[in-house]
Amino acid sequence: MSNILENRTWRYATKKFDPDKKVSDQDLELLLEATRLSASSYGLQPYHVFVITDPEIREKLKPVSWGQSQITDASHLIVFANVTDFGEELLDSYVQNVSSTRNIPEESLKGYGDFMKSKLLDLPVNVKSSWTMKQVYIALGNLMQAAAELKIDTCPMEGFEAKAYNEILGLDEKDLNASVVLPIGYRSEEDETQHYAKVRKSKEELFTHI
Repeated sequence: MSNILENRTWRYATKKFDPDKKVSDQDLELLLEATRLSASSYGLQPYHVFVITDPEIREKLKPVSWGQSQITDASHLIVFANVTDFGEELLDSYVQNVSSTRNIPEESLKGYGDFMKSKLLDLPVNVKSSWTMKQVYIALGNLMQAAAELKIDTCPMEGFEAKAYNEILGLDEKDLNASVVLPIGYRSEEDETQHYAKVRKSKEELFTHI
C-alpha cells in the first residue's frame, strides 16, 4: 500500500489530544502553506483562516463547542471562516493579484474579470455564503491531508455554535462566518478511538464507472 493510502488510513478524527505535545513552528508553516496553495473556484479563496493559540480565547470557545476538549487540548485551533457577502472588490483584488503575479497587464484580464462578475455578483447573499462555504471545505481537506503526511492529528468539527464564534472572534463586522473548526496536534494515548477500524462504504457502494 502506498504512503498515500497508509496516511489516510492512519488519520482519524482525534477525540482526545495530548495537551503537552505541540506542533513545531516549521510544521505549522508547512500546513498553512499547503492550505494557502489549495484550489478554489476561480482561484478566489473567499475565506479567511484563523490560527488560535491564545488559551483565554480557546477557553471562551470551548463551551460554545459543545464542551469538546479538543478545542483547548490541541496544539493549535484552526478556524475557517467563509466570506458571507462580497462585491466587486473581491474579484478586482484577484484580477490585480493575477496581473502582479504573472506579470500580465491588468487590462488584458478585463474579460475574465467581467465574466466572474457576471456569474457571481448578482447571486443572492445566502447563495454567495453557501458557495464560499464550499470553497472552505476544499481548503480544509488539503490541510487535513497535509497534516496526515506529517503524522499530525486533526479533528474536523462542525459541532459548535457559529454565531457565538462570530461574536467572540469579531467576525460579523468583517463579513465572515465561522464555518468549520480544525484542532491540530497529537493524539493522546488515552484516546481509544484511534484503535477503531475505519468504517467506510465499500467501493461497490460508493463508485459507479460509466
